[in-house]
Amino acid sequence: MPITMLKAIQTSDAPAALGPYSQAIQAGDWLYVSGQIPFDPATMELVGEADIKAQTRQALVNLQAVVVEAGATLENVVKCQVFLQDMGDFTKVNEIYAEFFDGDTPPARACVEVARLPKDVLVEIDCVAFLG
Repeated sequence: MPITMLKAIQTSDAPAALGPYSQAIQAGDWLYVSGQIPFDPATMELVGEADIKAQTRQALVNLQAVVVEAGATLENVVKCQVFLQDMGDFTKVNEIYAEFFDGDTPPARACVEVARLPKDVLVEIDCVAFLG
C-alpha cells in the first residue's frame, strides 16, 4: 500500500500522543488505534488516580473518541488489546469494558499483565476497527 493511502487520525477529544506516533492510522478500510491511557484530553492529567474502573472508563472514552473521529463507532471494532498493571483487576476492567462493547458481537480481545505502563497508569487499551 503506498504511503499516500495512509491517513493519520487526530482528535482533541483524546489525549495527544506522548511520543512520535499518531493517535490512529487509517490504512484503506482499516483503522489502527494506538494505545489509549486514562488521561483527560483537555488537561492531559490522569483520571481516576488508583481507581481501575475510572481509569478503564476514561481509556475507553478516549479510544471511542479516536474511532468516532475516523467516522466509525465502537461497533466497527474487531480487535482490542488490554494491558493491565495488575491482572487482579481483570474482573473490574471487564465490568467497564462491557458497558462499551455490549452488542451481539463483541470484538476479539487479548488482555495481558505488563510490568509497567506509560505514566504509571493502571490500564492501556488499543484496537483495530474495520471501516468498510
